Order: sequence, then structure tokens, then C-alpha cells
Amino acid sequence: MKKKILLIGGGGHCKSVIDVIEQENKYIIMGIIDKKEIIGQDLLGYKVIGCDDDLEKLFEKYKYAIITVGQIKSNNLRVKLFDKVKSIGYKLPVIKSPLSYVSTYAHVDEGTVVMHHAVVNADAKIGKNCIINTKALIEHDVTIEDNCHISTGAILNGGAKVKENTFYGSNATSKEYVEIDGFIKAGSLVK
Repeated sequence: MKKKILLIGGGGHCKSVIDVIEQENKYIIMGIIDKKEIIGQDLLGYKVIGCDDDLEKLFEKYKYAIITVGQIKSNNLRVKLFDKVKSIGYKLPVIKSPLSYVSTYAHVDEGTVVMHHAVVNADAKIGKNCIINTKALIEHDVTIEDNCHISTGAILNGGAKVKENTFYGSNATSKEYVEIDGFIKAGSLVK
């Protein structure tokens, strides 16, 4: 039986996550949580059913949630929402596109979303509340700490370590066994 899930954040990233959840076919999206002013609005056929203030009341009905706020300039909102939802008691599952590949020898922690055509190879370790975006390549032995966004088409080569709260831009490429921290611009080569 499919579990009921709430999506926390109703912007562009939410649209991509809706598509992944529908393809994965494990959860039924019950609604989106966003700003009070847009309650009742529709996003890809799903209603905005509440705001952050409603999360405790909604927990009486729904036990699963996923953070669908994106992360570019700052991940402060994603982290704040993740912590709030966890403190209420929600379970934050790993959401994996069936079009992605995640090695059985890799570990992906709670609240992380692996988007379409991403690859996570053997012995990679991905922390909580991360975005592994479309076509990202996470090679063997890579460690990605909590609250990171690995952007579209980004490449992390073997043994690279991505520190907590890092934004790793689209098409950025790392050398093997480097440590990465902070804001990495799109197209960067990290040596």
C-alpha cells in the first residue's frame, strides 16, 4: 500500500520532485505546504493545503514529508524546514527516481532526493536532506555530507568529499579525493 506524503515547498524544484515521486510510485502526494497566501492554489494538479503553521495539525493525518524547496543561493530554508518537520515527528524518506541508478553498496540518508538519470556508485555515502539532481554522477567512495545540493550534470569523481551545506553547481567536475566546501559555481573544475 502506498504511503501518503506531504511536499514542503511549492516552487520549481517541487515540480521536479512531483515527477520523481509519480515515477517511483511508492507515495501518494496529499498536498503541498507553502506560504499562507497561496493556500488553495494548484501545482501540477496538487493543491497547496497549508503553511508551516499547519504542519503539527497535519501530522495527525500524515506521517511522511519531503522538503521540496530548492537550494541555490542558500540552504537555510531547506535546513530549517527539515529540522522543523523532523522535530514534529514526520518520517522523511529517500526518494529515488526509477530512472536513476543507486548502487546497492551505496548509502543514501533520509530526506534526500535522487533525481532522474543520476548515478550513485558503489560505496558512495550521501547524507540527509540532499538534492542529487538530474544527471549528476556520484562516483565510488564519494562522501556527501548533510544538506548539500549536487546540481544537474555535476560530476564528483572517486573519493571526493563534499562538506555539509555545500552547493555544487551544474556541470562542475571534481578531481579524485578532493575536499569540497561552500558554493561551487556551475562549470567549475575542482582540483
